[in-house]
Order: sequence, then C-alpha cells, then structure tokens
Amino acid sequence: MTDLRDAALQVRDHAYAPYSGFKVGAAIRGASGAVYAGCNVENVAYPEGTCAEAGAIAAMVAAGETVLTEAYVVAGSPSPVPPCGGCRQKLAEFGAGEVSVTLATTSGHEQLTTIADLLPGAFDADHMA
Repeated sequence: MTDLRDAALQVRDHAYAPYSGFKVGAAIRGASGAVYAGCNVENVAYPEGTCAEAGAIAAMVAAGETVLTEAYVVAGSPSPVPPCGGCRQKLAEFGAGEVSVTLATTSGHEQLTTIADLLPGAFDADHMA
C-alpha cells in the first residue's frame, strides 16, 4: 500500500484548488496491479470541478482497465476525509463492496474502510434489469 500512499501524496501536490485551497489526492490499484492517480481540479463554477477519486478512475479507464482493487485518498485535513457521495458511487461502479479504501491525512493518520461501508445499499447494474 505504500505505493498507493506515495502516488496519492505526489499527485495531491498537483491539485488545482485556487478557490478552496483544499487539495486532495487519490490513487487506485487496478486489477492488473497498476496504480492510477488523480487530484482534484476546481473551477470557478464549483459544480464543474473534478474530484481526485474521479480523476484516478478516469486514468484507470483511459488505460483500459475497469476494475479497481484498492483505493487511497489523502487530504490536508485534521482527520481523514471520506469521498463525496458521487465519488462513493463511482468507486462502487468499478470496485466490489469489500474493496478496501484508506482515508488519510497528510500528517499520516489513516482510517481503513470499504466501498460497502462508504456506500451501503449502493445502486448498481442489477437495479437496471
């Protein structure tokens, strides 16, 4: 998991957060074992920004993978910050409920959870049948 933490911390440095100043980095591991990272990218029209988790997932999909096996999210906050509701749904789209998600601070405090714990009762493809 050190590689996920390192990737998330490194990409967080590139976050574009001129309005909130709240930089977030995320790294996910695809089924191949490859690591994909993303950072938040704000926009003056707030709803048009992109979350770090969404950026990491987009990088994974762009590389041809559609299954994540682990995720790590880091922010410069006093306590670990969970993904927003939309990112919880995005994580659930590409990872099974038991996939581990580590929430962390830049000072090293970590909290381990799962996609299922972050999004109980997730809407999934089975609901579309």
